[in-house]
Amino acid sequence: MSMNTSVTVESIDQEGRGVAHADGKVIFIEGAITGEQVTYSSYRKKPSYENAQVTGVLKPSFMRTAPKCSHFGVCGGCSMQHLDAAAQVAAKQRILEDNLQRIGKVTPDVLLPPIYGLPWGYRQRARLSARYVLKKSKMLVGFHEKRSSYVADMSSCEILPPKISALIAPLATLVDGLSIRDRLPQIEVACGDQVDVLVLRIMAPLTEQDEAALRAFADAYDVQIWLQPKGPDSLYPFHPLAAPALTYTLPEFNIEMPFAPSEFTQVNHQLNRVMVHRAIRLLDPQSGEKIADFFCGLGNFTLPIARSGAQVLGVEGSAALVRRAEQNAAHNGLSANARFAAMNLFEMNEALLAEHGAFDKWLVDPPRDGAVELIKAITPEIAPKRIVYVSCNPATLARDAEILVQVHGYVLKSAGVMNMFPQTSHVESIAVFELP
Repeated sequence: MSMNTSVTVESIDQEGRGVAHADGKVIFIEGAITGEQVTYSSYRKKPSYENAQVTGVLKPSFMRTAPKCSHFGVCGGCSMQHLDAAAQVAAKQRILEDNLQRIGKVTPDVLLPPIYGLPWGYRQRARLSARYVLKKSKMLVGFHEKRSSYVADMSSCEILPPKISALIAPLATLVDGLSIRDRLPQIEVACGDQVDVLVLRIMAPLTEQDEAALRAFADAYDVQIWLQPKGPDSLYPFHPLAAPALTYTLPEFNIEMPFAPSEFTQVNHQLNRVMVHRAIRLLDPQSGEKIADFFCGLGNFTLPIARSGAQVLGVEGSAALVRRAEQNAAHNGLSANARFAAMNLFEMNEALLAEHGAFDKWLVDPPRDGAVELIKAITPEIAPKRIVYVSCNPATLARDAEILVQVHGYVLKSAGVMNMFPQTSHVESIAVFELP
């Protein structure tokens, strides 16, 4: 670590760090905000850049705010609590615009107003680590520290729902008392509308005393405990077995979605409803249209599209998720309008895509890697007139946007951010492409 003189912060980057220049280098400073004058301490020095931590704020920004969480700065879960919630969204909108211009060489005709959600207590899914730390003589349950494999010593979390945050200390006590405390590395949290599930990753069998302790904990704190002895397919409900199913709802579309704790769902149920509302409004599905939903998961967008009366095909890489999506379509009385297919969308080509035929519109919601092979496989014969692209990585959205606009002749009609993960640097966005 080395101390440095003060610098003026020019912008905020995709990781939520302040960007400044000193001695011909770019300095990325954690905890610094655009316009501030700060001192910093570098923890990584390279020929062209340094990574640093803010050590003093000489001229604070009006956007600076006191972090709500006492663990902020140590815990690696959040990176933007020092920035006002509205300013976080503005910074994310700028990151999206910058990526579209710099990587995609495109500018949207219209910037959509950002979608805001609850700034705290929103995270309905989480993966907590559990580790006994000899130096501290204590069991720790929590997120990892920043830039570290160590588990943060934390007693609460402001972005978890209050009920789950309040379980962090009791969970540490529970695990500490088990015979397999050193063979239980992870606790996964999945909150539903009617039940909260804790999945314990156990790498050794439980004793009878362990089982009794888990049952008592589940009853005392009103949670359902599941166990996962091996891979994600091995998990099963342990106690209480009579708990309601894990579900989330999309009330606007009269849809209830059952899901397993291991299946991918959005972590922020409240914002997911707003996101689905916006995506469907932009897609504007009409009765009789043929629509494709690529990377459909368990049908988060597919079923609302089907509710509109359109015929929709959901495509997903995982055969297990496709089965779940088919069950969810049946559960909601939508099997006549929604069908599903399992297909590796990262290995798509023109011939494979053509097998499905032409669609009027597409919805695309890929993981961080984006949808480049799918986008490249579009041919004039099957090109949809509109594509709504939901993205969790502005860089891959921008890369795919360049192909859609420069190669396939689409126009980027609109784009905007959705603050799915407040207090973090994660940027969720949506973009609409149309053929002129």
